[in-house]
Amino acid sequence: MGDFGSAVDALERWAESPDGLAALFVGAFPITGASVSTVGNILGSETLSATDQRALRIDELQFDLGEGPCWDALRSARPVLVPDVRRDAPTIWPAFTAAVLREDLSSIFAFPMTVGPLRLGAVDLYSVAPVRLNPTQTSQVGVMADLVGKQVLRRALDAVGQHEEDLGNAYSRRFVHQATGVVLAQLGLSPDEARLVIQGHAFAESRTMIDVAQDIVEGRLKFTNGPTGIEAI
Repeated sequence: MGDFGSAVDALERWAESPDGLAALFVGAFPITGASVSTVGNILGSETLSATDQRALRIDELQFDLGEGPCWDALRSARPVLVPDVRRDAPTIWPAFTAAVLREDLSSIFAFPMTVGPLRLGAVDLYSVAPVRLNPTQTSQVGVMADLVGKQVLRRALDAVGQHEEDLGNAYSRRFVHQATGVVLAQLGLSPDEARLVIQGHAFAESRTMIDVAQDIVEGRLKFTNGPTGIEAI
């Protein structure tokens, strides 16, 4: 088990393919394996990074069955912690549990990947030996999952050219700059984070960034910190 601070530094500077993202969690917490996956309609369901074949199979079981901790974490925008799979999981996810117990694991945890109101996927952690994450570790995994979510969304935006397509003239740039200021004031974010919220909302709604920015500046779209994260209203 390594250093949480080093893992956060690595995520903030990450400029590589997503393949190595899951390994950062194994290096920082007392777990056996991890995976990073997109889940749901926004980016589709796909494993982006897995430390081993068991972690990959856990993801595939959840995708195929439509149940499991990653789905619950995504729906609730909260961590799902199952330190004793045999005792706690059968009543929650009967089909998933019956299949996953063949994988010889004791504990499984899922953390949502969210950016603003977008629920992109989940980070799944598992342990062969029984383990409990304490409150500090749970909070730290959540911080890392948020950073991974931002990296995943940036890669998706890059893939479709969303970053710059709406900014062809000075008028458009001014609108986006104004909207960024509004969002950072609403949510208490940095300028880069506020801009990413705008980009992500545009991506999810299949709209241009300038259209979303105009709605924000003119008061038709607002963001707020709700009980399960950032919400668009």
